[in-house]
Amino acid sequence: MQENIKLRPIKKADCLAISQAFEKQGWDKPVAQYENYLLFQKSGERDVIVACVNNEFVGYLTVKWTSDYPYFKEKNIPEIVDFNVLKKYQRLGIGSKLMDEAETRIRRVSAYAGIGVGLYSDYGPAQILYSNRGYRPDGNGLVKDHFPLQKGSVVAIDDSIALYFVKEI
Repeated sequence: MQENIKLRPIKKADCLAISQAFEKQGWDKPVAQYENYLLFQKSGERDVIVACVNNEFVGYLTVKWTSDYPYFKEKNIPEIVDFNVLKKYQRLGIGSKLMDEAETRIRRVSAYAGIGVGLYSDYGPAQILYSNRGYRPDGNGLVKDHFPLQKGSVVAIDDSIALYFVKEI
């Protein structure tokens, strides 16, 4: 499968196609999100890397050059954000190829790459992938909306709760 995977920047025509592909598997990823990513790419705020197999969209990730997460921002660690591969294409090397490309780009400006991951089972494959790729917890514990939680915090486990990892590249 690896030889059939093509990576490229997001294009205007991708916005609707990506949204529809995720809708088919029951995920809510609005077209506006990808239109914003297109603008972020044009401004240089992010690189948006799209993966295709036989010209069909299968996944993407973004590299946010200046993270919203204070620990990464203070240390100038670019962050891999919003990394998704369609369920039917997972475990075929697509995610690894996307991560390889992101790390190659990050290596040009930083010795470290950062990434956050959710805590419930939907994020299990990502947790395993990051660990297998050498990402390690940054030591700041659980984070809600980019800020570390304090002892005694009571939160609902949702997409706003993450554990952040860093890797020397």
